[in-house]
Amino acid sequence: MKKESKKLNKQQHAYEIIRERIMTGVYAPGQRVVTSQLAAELSVSIIPVREALKKLEEEGLIQNKPNIGAIVTPIDHERYLEALSVLAVLSGYATALSAPRFPREQLAELRRMNEEMREALDAFDFRHFGQLNRKFHRFIYDYCGNPFLLETIEAVHARIDSIRRMGTAFIPMRARESIQEHEQIIALIEQGADFAAIDQLARNHKLNTLEAYRQHVREQEKQERIAFFE
Repeated sequence: MKKESKKLNKQQHAYEIIRERIMTGVYAPGQRVVTSQLAAELSVSIIPVREALKKLEEEGLIQNKPNIGAIVTPIDHERYLEALSVLAVLSGYATALSAPRFPREQLAELRRMNEEMREALDAFDFRHFGQLNRKFHRFIYDYCGNPFLLETIEAVHARIDSIRRMGTAFIPMRARESIQEHEQIIALIEQGADFAAIDQLARNHKLNTLEAYRQHVREQEKQERIAFFE
């Protein structure tokens, strides 16, 4: 039993290390993950690393390519945009549902989180910024009174994480705009604005991120074409 537990602990450790590197961009999209190198680095046998990679493959973060092996799943821009558009609708609805139930004494906590996001951005800590952003919205959603809606939002977030690793699509200018939009959402909740107004603002908040990402991809593709012709 102890032997089995030790094996699982090694597998979990390998899983957490690899996943963290993927999510933070240490392992770039399309990069090969060499099992033997990881095993040597983590001082474990190849088996726990293989099992960890298998689990990450099930989550969509790893792909196995013939004659190559495990690679970090490349970003699928269209799938990301599709998922984000669905999140926009769900987010608007959840925020509007939560607004009349949201405790007014907790508005200060929302403002504190938003200020912490500003500090993270100033410190170029984009990963922490992303974590705080998700925490900010989840803190609001928790008062929506609809557990299935919360589960669905989490499922969409999981899909987004499997497509786009945190930091790989970070746009600093959009991040600053996002902080300002958070202030507007807080203000509408505080004012007791009607359902439609909050729904629209929260939905547009996500759609603005979608459009910023779409523009970012266009600019990248344009630069790649220029570099090719040079």
